[in-house]
This record gives sequence, structure tokens and C-alpha cells, in this order.
Amino acid sequence: MVRKPVVAVLGALVIALIALWVVFTMAMRSKYSPVVDGVRRFNRSVGNPRTMVTAGQPGAYASVIRHIGRKTGTLYETPIGPFATDNGFVVPLPYGSDADWVKNVLAEGSAVIVNEGSTYQVDGPEIVASDIAMPEIPPRYQWSLRLYKVDQFLLIRTVAR
Repeated sequence: MVRKPVVAVLGALVIALIALWVVFTMAMRSKYSPVVDGVRRFNRSVGNPRTMVTAGQPGAYASVIRHIGRKTGTLYETPIGPFATDNGFVVPLPYGSDADWVKNVLAEGSAVIVNEGSTYQVDGPEIVASDIAMPEIPPRYQWSLRLYKVDQFLLIRTVAR
């Protein structure tokens, strides 16, 4: 007879997790700033340092963008999730274009991307809408970008070598 309470607790836990995921998804889709800022802070302090361990290496989920601070002149490295295009990269901006690394790249007009073990000098950054960016992104990744209503992307071109 101990099984019924355990099943009830597990059922309640599953329902609570689903409800939490729905609330989180809706908050991200609506760009609710307390949630978006919280996710951004968490990623900056916890996620990014862990991601940087393998970022840019062959087979890694993330790449690295090296950019110059617009105020400090300091070189920074930030993990990103770009998609290679015929002439550069398209980078989803789930937090919008207000992230410091985006502002730095736009101000400098260039950066370096380390992707799959190769290093690329890039320039001509511009913020584009999803109707321009989505055709450059493999269909299997588009659903999550649409789910979280990512509507800004950084389009950046590879400098000819």
C-alpha cells in the first residue's frame, strides 16, 4: 500500500515539471525580462564557463566568437551557437541584440569565430529577422527557435582569405 503515495508524488512532480516548462517557455517567448535576464545571468556565470571547455572544437555544440570590448578594448571570448552559411554564419540571438558580445561585434564591425576546429575572420555583422535567417538554418533546428520565438539573428560574413 506504499505504492499509491509514491505514484501520487511522482505524478504530481511530473505535472509540476511540465507546468514549469510551459511557464518558462511562455516567459521566453514573450521576452519577459525577469526570466530572460535570469537565464542570461545563469548562462554567463554557470553555463558559459562550462561550454567554453570544448567550444570551437570539432564536434562541439558551441563555437567561440572572439570580440573586442567596445568600452575596454579587451579581447573577449563568448560561446555561441552559429550555423554556417555559404558565405559566413548566422547566429540566433535568443536574448535579442542587447547582449554585450553582440554590441561589441556590431561596434567593431568584425570578429573571429572558431567553429569545428577552424578559425574564421568575419565582418559585416548585421541584425536580421527570422524570415531572412531561417532559410540558412537546418530544418531540424528551426522548431526550437520558433518555439522560443527567437526573432533576431546576427548575420556575419567570412572574410576572404
